[in-house]
Amino acid sequence: MTEFDHIVVIAPDLASGLDHVEAQIGLRLPPGGAHPLMGTHNHLVRLGAAAFLEVIAVDPAAAPPARPRWFTLDTPPAAPRLAHWVVRTDDMAALHPRLPRASGPALPVSRGALSWLLTVPEDGALPEGGTFPSVIEWRTDPLPPRAMPDAGLDLLRLDIGHPEPARLSGRLDPLFSDPRVVVAAAPAPSLAALVATPDGPKWLR
Repeated sequence: MTEFDHIVVIAPDLASGLDHVEAQIGLRLPPGGAHPLMGTHNHLVRLGAAAFLEVIAVDPAAAPPARPRWFTLDTPPAAPRLAHWVVRTDDMAALHPRLPRASGPALPVSRGALSWLLTVPEDGALPEGGTFPSVIEWRTDPLPPRAMPDAGLDLLRLDIGHPEPARLSGRLDPLFSDPRVVVAAAPAPSLAALVATPDGPKWLR
């Protein structure tokens, strides 16, 4: 019912997030835009044919939102990190009742000419510490990742660490299947992405 859409690096500010990604995979991400609903802004780059990498942070020029920001950005991390992943569906209405309650409602969001639905917990938390994906339904055709700059990047693997890997896998299996996504035991929730770059595979954490 879903397919891989994007991975999310959260940061205390955009500059430090961009530095973090550049240090790990050797690329400075191009600008994306602002999200007035959440008071955030981002930079983006394509991963493969129809997915992308996002760096997101609080927009200091934006008014505070009327609700908690997504991706825990009301309390930004001390340092940038790969914190979350998102899968897409073309039928949020059918899929949403099957999601854990912690996924939150599917909110209508827009940025410029783009619009989409995204599951966002009411408190802005990351489901399962970021290891259970948010779900997006793009209301834009063609898919926005296809219009993003192609820098020769692709996602080779997404390693998800979780203290209860069998429970997490049990929640994922009915909704999502991709051999690149690997769930394993870890002391705390964690994500690491192996990215193909023009200079060879590199890890992003």
